[in-house]
Amino acid sequence: MKILKKTSKAKAETSNSIAWKRVQLARHPQRPFTMDYINKCFTGFSEIHGDRAFGDDNAIIAGLAYLNGQPVVVIGQQKGRDTKENIKRNFAMPHPEGYRKALRLMKLAEKFNRPIITFIDTPGAYPGLGAEERGQAEAIARNLLEMAKLKVPVIAVIIGEGGSGGALGIGIGNKVLMLENAIYSVISPEGFAAILWNDRARMQEAADLMKMTAPDLLAFKIVDEIVPEPEGGAHTDIDATTQNLKKALEKNLKALSGLTPAQLEDQRYNKFRAMGSLSK
Repeated sequence: MKILKKTSKAKAETSNSIAWKRVQLARHPQRPFTMDYINKCFTGFSEIHGDRAFGDDNAIIAGLAYLNGQPVVVIGQQKGRDTKENIKRNFAMPHPEGYRKALRLMKLAEKFNRPIITFIDTPGAYPGLGAEERGQAEAIARNLLEMAKLKVPVIAVIIGEGGSGGALGIGIGNKVLMLENAIYSVISPEGFAAILWNDRARMQEAADLMKMTAPDLLAFKIVDEIVPEPEGGAHTDIDATTQNLKKALEKNLKALSGLTPAQLEDQRYNKFRAMGSLSK
C-alpha cells in the first residue's frame, strides 16, 4: 500500500508540474501579445478608439485589417512589456468601455460583412469600483448576447491567459482556437487554491485539477483546435508561432465562409449550448 501511495504521489507531482509549466509559459513576459500577432499576421491595420459613451480602454485593441487581402475586424486584449505600459494597458484587464468598444467594432463588422477575429489574453475583467459602477457585468453579458447573434464568422484565439468573464466577453466564436501553452479557466490557480484550500501555495496542484490547458480543453470540446508552439514556448520563435497561427486562421475562415448568416448563428449557438452536456 505504501508503494502505491508513493507512485500515485509521484504521478500527481509530474502532472502538476506540466500544468503549472503551461501556466508559467502563458504568463511569460516575453510571450507574443495581441499587437505582435496583428503586426505579423495582418496588413493595413487601422485602430479604432472609444466606445462612444464613456471613453477609450487601452486594455482592448480593436480595428480594421486585412488577412491575405480579405477585410476583417480584429479585437484583442493587450498586455504591456514593462511597468509603464502595463499601467497604461491596465494589465490587460478591461473596463466596461473596453467591452463596449469591442461590441461597437463587432456591429461594424456585421454591417459591412467582415469576419471577426479576437485575441484573448487577460487574467480577467477589471474588478475595480469604477468599472462596477459603469456596468462591468452588464457590458460582458451584453457582449455574450450580441456575439451569439452575429451574422458574420467569428474566430476567437486564446493566445495567453483566458481568465473568466474577462475572456468570454470577446470569446463567443464559431471556432475557438488555443495556442499550445495558453490557459483558459474560470479563475486563476492561485484563486482556486485560496478558495478551496485557503492556501495559495497549492496553486500547482490547483492548475492540474482545473484542466485549464489546451489538451484538456480540446478533449472536453471547449476549444476546437490547438495551434502548435515551438519547444520552450511561443516567445522562443515568434515567427514560427505566427506562421502556425496564420495558417489556422486562414483554414478556419475558409471553412466558415461557406456558411450563410443563419447557419453561422446556429452553429455558434449549438456549439456553446452543447458544452457541459452529460451524455453516454
